[in-house]
Amino acid sequence: MLEVGLTGSIAVGKTFVADTLRELGCHVLDADQTSRDVVAKNTDGLAEIVREFGTDVLAADGGLDRKRLGLIVFADETKRKLLNSIVHPKVIEAQDAWIGQRVADDPDGIAVIDAALMIESGGYRRFAKIIVVWCESTIQFDRLVARDGLNPAEARMRIAAQMPQEEKKSYSDYLVDTSLGFAEARRQTEAVFAQLKGIC
Repeated sequence: MLEVGLTGSIAVGKTFVADTLRELGCHVLDADQTSRDVVAKNTDGLAEIVREFGTDVLAADGGLDRKRLGLIVFADETKRKLLNSIVHPKVIEAQDAWIGQRVADDPDGIAVIDAALMIESGGYRRFAKIIVVWCESTIQFDRLVARDGLNPAEARMRIAAQMPQEEKKSYSDYLVDTSLGFAEARRQTEAVFAQLKGIC
């Protein structure tokens, strides 16, 4: 099993690349979904968040109000690091269990973990290869505003809260540039997949 990390900053097209890799036959796990699962209602993760951030971060149904929590942590680096210290170990534990199952099912396959904060958390070190998805910064900004309905100040704050794209790119074994749209991003992703298959 070749274990691959897929990462990239917010609104750069990482989900499209992950979906393409899945179509090509890779096993792909979305760390965003995993991070939601580990803080779902009635989990230890949610209980820890409430202990640290208070009940104001709960929605009416008792689940996590992700938007309200986002407003807190994107405005305060210390609180963002605190949240990450709660969530990241639980996500990595869930990822390891998932990879173990994929190894048992398909030992010669490719397992891809799709995680935005893989480099920041240090989780990238667990993988044989790292794919970094990126795009031009003006395109990233426009995509984020359109996708999440943020005002320009909120969008800039979210982008600034992450590692700069140029720094993230320096960790890559493979780069996929989505600046020119889906067709070109697919072509680049297929080329990366062919190289990964050559390693397996």
